[in-house]
Parts: sequence; structure tokens; C-alpha cells
Amino acid sequence: MKATGIVRRIDDLGRVVIPKEIRRTLRIKEGDPLEIFTDREGEIILKKYSPIGELTEFADSYVESLYETTRFTAIITDRDTVIAVAGPNKKDYFEQKVSPDLEKVVETRELFVFEGGSNASRIGAAEYAPNDYTAQVISPIIVQGDAIGAVVLVSKDKNAKMGEAEQKLLKNASLFLSRQMEG
Repeated sequence: MKATGIVRRIDDLGRVVIPKEIRRTLRIKEGDPLEIFTDREGEIILKKYSPIGELTEFADSYVESLYETTRFTAIITDRDTVIAVAGPNKKDYFEQKVSPDLEKVVETRELFVFEGGSNASRIGAAEYAPNDYTAQVISPIIVQGDAIGAVVLVSKDKNAKMGEAEQKLLKNASLFLSRQMEG
């Protein structure tokens, strides 16, 4: 654990303010849910809660099925991190922070389709060549009105086309995952 040198007092209602610098670094916004853990040494650990993180094993199976069906790299993200990947270049995406490009697409709550040109969305924050994509479909996952992540299909194959079938498949995938989290 890394010390920050910041000390805060608990107020009369038992609240502690998380410093702005830490909230910005960890991308914690007002209203974001946090999990609270304790350890044997009496430390309190706050962790940003990811409802999709609860479905990690399920998400792994789901992206494998998407990949087997489409032969495109399949990805599931929460708001911050890529949580499941299947297909080529899996190591390039897995557990990477999502890019600001992908955050914007998720915020629109609309299906994003890219086929050639120069407006591909970077998936991972560390991704350096989004123009290598030849086709991309991104479908935000919406739970109780909140955009909490995305289901993504990407390809770098020059002959790849993301048609109506792939678009409907991803819409259904994101809808299915949102229902799993609501249920």
C-alpha cells in the first residue's frame, strides 16, 4: 500500500472526505459506489465498485462465445477497465484502463459503428495505433439508466465488415449483460 501523506478527520456523522487529487487519479466521481474492506491490521480499504466485475467468470465465457461466433476480437469493459477479452491480441487489451475515446462512446449510450476512415475509437488507454482498426462495433451496457461499460467487437483485418448481424449481436449482448446485473 502506498502512503499519500494526507490525513483527514472523521466528522460527527462518520464521514471522511477523499481528497480531490486521489479522486481524480482513481477516476472516482460523485455518486460512484465504493466497496469497503477491512484487514487484520485494522486497515480500511476503499475500492471502486464494478458491477460487471461481479460477472468476470461469466464475462470470460461470453466473450469466448462472441469470438467463436464472429471471429472478431470480443471485449467487455466496465467504466474503467477491460475485464474480459477473447480473440487475437488478447494480451494487448486485458486489464488495460479504458481510453477516453471509449469513455465518450459509452457516455453517448448509443451503438457506435466504425468501418474504415480515421475515427476509430481506442479501446485501451495505452493503445497506440487505433487507426489499425478496419471495423469496430461498441455497444454500451446500461443498468438502471447508468452506462456502466461496453461490449466491443474489433478487427484489424482489411476485409472485415461489421454488418447488421454484428450490430444486432452486440446490442443483444449489452442488453443481456444489463439484465444479468439487474436481476
